[in-house]
Amino acid sequence: MKIKSKYLFFLIFSLLFAFKTIAQSKTIKGFDIKGKEITFLFNVNDYPNIKNNVEKIDDVFVSGEFNNWALDQWPMTQVNDSIYQLKKDLSIFTSDFGWEFKFIVNSKHWAEPTSDVENSVTAVDYNGYSLMVYNLKFYSAFATDYGNVSFKLKGYKDAKKVILSGTFNRWDETGFVMKPTDDGWMVTLQLNPDIYEYKFIIDGNWIEDPQNPSKKVNEFNGYNSVIDVQKNVTFKLCDFEDANTVILSGDFNNWSENDYVMTKTENCWTYTKRLSGGKHHYKFIVDGKWFTDPHNSVKEYDGEGNINSVCMVK
Repeated sequence: MKIKSKYLFFLIFSLLFAFKTIAQSKTIKGFDIKGKEITFLFNVNDYPNIKNNVEKIDDVFVSGEFNNWALDQWPMTQVNDSIYQLKKDLSIFTSDFGWEFKFIVNSKHWAEPTSDVENSVTAVDYNGYSLMVYNLKFYSAFATDYGNVSFKLKGYKDAKKVILSGTFNRWDETGFVMKPTDDGWMVTLQLNPDIYEYKFIIDGNWIEDPQNPSKKVNEFNGYNSVIDVQKNVTFKLCDFEDANTVILSGDFNNWSENDYVMTKTENCWTYTKRLSGGKHHYKFIVDGKWFTDPHNSVKEYDGEGNINSVCMVK
């Protein structure tokens, strides 16, 4: 059967429009991140296996890698007949990888997302074999105009798409789309303190950051750019009011005995230092004598048998 050219054109146009509509219909579900807080959102209408097969919903819980897939540890609050929510501080998600999760109803019925959800990933068992269902996923790093780290790439004005990818999103190639600026491209992320590796993807081609001299050899005999995201940490010693000099010393200054002289403010001695994410050992030197932090119960032995106070930056 022959089809007239104008009908053929209309048919092709309709198919392209339908495909575009389907492609744009994919959405991120299960959570919303604003500022330093994540809100887990369960809408029963998004999960036919729950809506059609569970007669009565008594409780809904969030279960995922962050709580070892617990069945009843993170209870949600009911907002209306269909929606439940749970708010958590993003600071508890300290990993630089993404987190997979699901919702579980009455501690026994898993809410199964479908593959058309943008942030759905294939669920696998401990051996890496597919379980033939999907999990939802989010990253503890997220793009926001109010973030703490801006990534900039100068030039490449003719590029169609520039992506930022790194260890902070498990080298995802789609998530962090950079925006064009007057002299190149930029995206701002909210990142926990840590050392991250990253690259730019320009129309499918991977490059390291030409403006960042800090690099690390990768497994492809190329280089990844490296960024050390730090935060201000204030050390405080509210004792020894009659001391003449108090020094902060730790692994972050090679245990120097004179670099960081603390300042006396009212009844305390303080010193503010920018630190990378992770564990740091420290002590105070009061008029030549070494002391652990009397107000910090977390202490560890070092390799030489000394006991030091521990500061965790996250």
